[in-house]
Amino acid sequence: MNLALFDLDETLIGGDCSSLWSAFMVKQGWVADPDVFLQQDAEMMRLYAIGQMDMTEYMNWTLSPLKGRTEADVAAMVARFVNEVIADRVYAKARECLSDHQAKGDRTLIISASGEHLVAPIAKFLGVNETLAIGVEKINGLYTGFTEGVLTFREGKVTRLMALLNQDASQLERACFYSDSHNDLPLLIKVASPVAVNPDAILLQHARQAGWPVCAWR
Repeated sequence: MNLALFDLDETLIGGDCSSLWSAFMVKQGWVADPDVFLQQDAEMMRLYAIGQMDMTEYMNWTLSPLKGRTEADVAAMVARFVNEVIADRVYAKARECLSDHQAKGDRTLIISASGEHLVAPIAKFLGVNETLAIGVEKINGLYTGFTEGVLTFREGKVTRLMALLNQDASQLERACFYSDSHNDLPLLIKVASPVAVNPDAILLQHARQAGWPVCAWR
């Protein structure tokens, strides 16, 4: 069985689900100071684009509106978010690629630097059962507003994936990984078949130099 890995944001869907979720929370009245919240989100995403984001800081900021909320309340709101915002942003070519891998019997997995509270429901909507995403802490069924565990960001994606694979690096020799971001280079260089999808400028340059396939799914 081959392993087909997919990034989520700007790869399978148009936009970043974390930022889209931030805007959705504002519309639902979950944020005390919407202007400050969205300005900070935009600034952190700018830093992400140039490889300078502190992911822990970003996650803790964007998770702060969830503090004290129940798992059920958040799950219900995320379900609305997927239907109202994400559904129309799925790239048709992304769906085709997922379907092709599943038809071949490949093990498909979405590995994302967004929170698991968003990634797992979006993956389910896309027909993908396995995900690796940033852990979101809950105590006694309530969100704390903080992350937990190794973050699936940059080298953290490699760490989490290898733990899932029981450190069996041979599985990467039969793996492909689709991503748009240079932040994913630590994992892209580990798999047998890296694919740059809607790549940012840094990844596009690297992909061309390395002779990797470049796809446009937008």
